[in-house]
Amino acid sequence: MLDRMELEAFLTLAEELHFGRTAERLHVTTSRISQTVKKLERRIGAPLFDRTNRSVRLTALGHQLDEDLRPAYEQIQAGLDRATAAVQRAHGALRVGFVGAAAGQVVRQAADLFPQREPGRTVQVRELQVIDALPRLRAGDVDILVISLPLTEPGLVIGPVLISEPRMLAVPAGHPFAARESVTMEDLAEIPLLRLAGAVPGDWPADRWPERTPQGRVIAGGPRFETFQEALQLVGAGSGGIIVGAQVTRFYTRPDVVYLPFAEAVPIDWVPVWRKADNTPHHRAFAQTAQEVATRIYLAATHT
Repeated sequence: MLDRMELEAFLTLAEELHFGRTAERLHVTTSRISQTVKKLERRIGAPLFDRTNRSVRLTALGHQLDEDLRPAYEQIQAGLDRATAAVQRAHGALRVGFVGAAAGQVVRQAADLFPQREPGRTVQVRELQVIDALPRLRAGDVDILVISLPLTEPGLVIGPVLISEPRMLAVPAGHPFAARESVTMEDLAEIPLLRLAGAVPGDWPADRWPERTPQGRVIAGGPRFETFQEALQLVGAGSGGIIVGAQVTRFYTRPDVVYLPFAEAVPIDWVPVWRKADNTPHHRAFAQTAQEVATRIYLAATHT
């Protein structure tokens, strides 16, 4: 009999074909996934995956096991999801996560207003870190997530834009750029950009650490980070820069970090997103409430 970890590790790896993304989805370490799969292969007596330094593929036996196990697992998971959804409906709670202070400001005010719009519904607000925001939405830990675009994640409903903020570059206070009034995207070739731990090219939010400038110059990769506060500490220590939104000038000022606007760059847009499988009127109603709150906050800011 397979235990739950073996079952989920095998089926998730069969889907992702990437140990890092599998570990991220299951909220465990990459080594835990590797050890679990090896244990399962020893029990069966043959490899389930062909592994190289560049790719992971199912063996013929792995394909067969995936086809045999997945329908039953999905049926069990669907039953658990229905039971969880029934409890949530009974309690009327909508769990909303956010990343970043500006999104948090909107979400918390929308959470206060929402029960007036939807009697009997309450909102539980959760701050998430950039490293685990999408995995927790996928896992069902939150019902709605307010996060920045662009998003290429399949299976998500993308709500209205709540915040559209200028793109800026955070640099160490002692860096030559710090004396300038602005930077360009071409300037990124002159400073390493911090990257999210565990992220591979194309992972959200890849627009914060492009690999080349618009003219094709290579942008060096800086240290890896797990939280935004950790990223700012690395910047302040002189380890590199990071692309941020203009909200940093209100919520994240530091004496060792300077924020410079880009002379020409697309803004960073923040939206509520949720799983297509959970596309209920309550999700859409909260997104509309959040949009109204965000508009009110923006109008208040422009008149002060």
